[in-house]
Amino acid sequence: MRTFCNPILPGFYPDPSAIRVGEDYYLVTSSFEFFPGVPIFHSKDLVNWRQLGHVLDRPSQLNLDQIRPSMGIWAPTLRYHQGVFYMITTYVDTEKKQHNFYVTATDPAGDWSDPVWLEDAPGIDPSLFFDDDGKVYYTGNRVPPEGQDYPKHMDIWLQEIDLKAGKLVGPKHSIWQGALKVGHAQEGPHVYKIGGWYYVLIAEGGTGHTHAVTIARSRSVTGPYEGNKANPILTHRHLGRAFPIVNVGHAELVETQHGDWWMFCLASRTCGGYFRNLGRETFLAPVSWENEWPVVNPGKGVLEFEAAAPDLPETKWPQPPARDDFEAGALAPMWNFLRTPRGEFWSLADHPGYLRLRLKPERLSDLANPAYLGRRQQHLSFRAAADMAFCPGAEGEVAGLVLLQNADYHFRYELGLESGERALRLIERRGGEEKLLASAPYTPGKVQLKVEARGQEYSFYYRGDETEKWTILLEGADGRVLSTDLAGGFTGAYIGMYASSQGAESSRYADFDWFSYEELD
Repeated sequence: MRTFCNPILPGFYPDPSAIRVGEDYYLVTSSFEFFPGVPIFHSKDLVNWRQLGHVLDRPSQLNLDQIRPSMGIWAPTLRYHQGVFYMITTYVDTEKKQHNFYVTATDPAGDWSDPVWLEDAPGIDPSLFFDDDGKVYYTGNRVPPEGQDYPKHMDIWLQEIDLKAGKLVGPKHSIWQGALKVGHAQEGPHVYKIGGWYYVLIAEGGTGHTHAVTIARSRSVTGPYEGNKANPILTHRHLGRAFPIVNVGHAELVETQHGDWWMFCLASRTCGGYFRNLGRETFLAPVSWENEWPVVNPGKGVLEFEAAAPDLPETKWPQPPARDDFEAGALAPMWNFLRTPRGEFWSLADHPGYLRLRLKPERLSDLANPAYLGRRQQHLSFRAAADMAFCPGAEGEVAGLVLLQNADYHFRYELGLESGERALRLIERRGGEEKLLASAPYTPGKVQLKVEARGQEYSFYYRGDETEKWTILLEGADGRVLSTDLAGGFTGAYIGMYASSQGAESSRYADFDWFSYEELD
């Protein structure tokens, strides 16, 4: 029996939404304050995925200026109808106000249109449903029109949408308020029509430990909807905090070309206690139908790290190399900026075969766009390294590696000046307070920096080049500073390259010859 391993998208890939188009599957996830926004993936077998790029890859589509950590792009939904792909999502602005919009494309790899913003579309987590009669419906959540009966009490609502005109039309319909009042935070709705029934699948319980998936059905798209007496149909909240997969929820149903059903959902892996450095990841589970209700992973009812693979031809894609030598004409799709990139601070052309980062005054701790380029941490144990050439010219000019959870929780492993002399420094920022964990004099302008994480023990090394042995700067730093359980928010840890003049103007730059990342056994 062929099996697959969960998570199918390891690392910070939450709120999955997936569709089938013929024999091809496409999937998108949330991206919050990172740019480009909404990564999009392609698969033939539901298990092996390749990234096509991002849906929101132009500043005209996505302005993340001064966006707070974990704001920005929330919970996209991907749909396809009559040759057109639709991605609809929520943008949360600097004042935490919510705005819903959609973009379209005929090729999921792009280019996608500029946003169509929707008026009078309250709430978050919008979805589209194309009915058999040609009508299209918008579904989202909102505060109940009659008011909230308890904290985070939300209403799932539905309204017809005119996609050509880009506006909602007709009356709003309250269709469901969840399975149980203790569920709270009803969100993430998706509507399907299956076998003569309309189903609304939602998330309840908040995106933390009590997260859950519930479902209701109706013979009419506008209701009334009856909840499944077996709700929640998927959760891990009853398994305790020692279970290795937690906060399961925010799901999507997909039918294969052979009539089999599968559920995508988010969940997290814990490490070193109830700490979730990787954020919320994308998992997969089989679904069967009994009495016209879905049963998730029949006989087990939980997500598994290994399970029987879908009955689809296995299609593996070439994997990106562990080392990026920056020799392509464009950045690989794994790379992200922090907020929308402003100014010409990075280049692959100025020094061919290198990534050049020009120092910007902005710091990682600022609600700004620093000279930073990062990728997701995808494994509980990993090794990452980079080869950097940098000559600081003044106090405060720094460049190096960063392990980032957010503006106030991160490690900076940087080369700079210390009392006029070049030195390597490891700085931990925790809750807005900074602490120098280690430093060492380092005279050359070229250095290779490495971090190895084994669980929550993060160790830092350096050397001049491949001819030298690694020198330890610090072993066993506490990696829990990178967990959402300390830092808060909805994202996962990143690791990347950084250059800053920390409030001053500078004409200097750092050249990175390569960056590597790989899982450790």
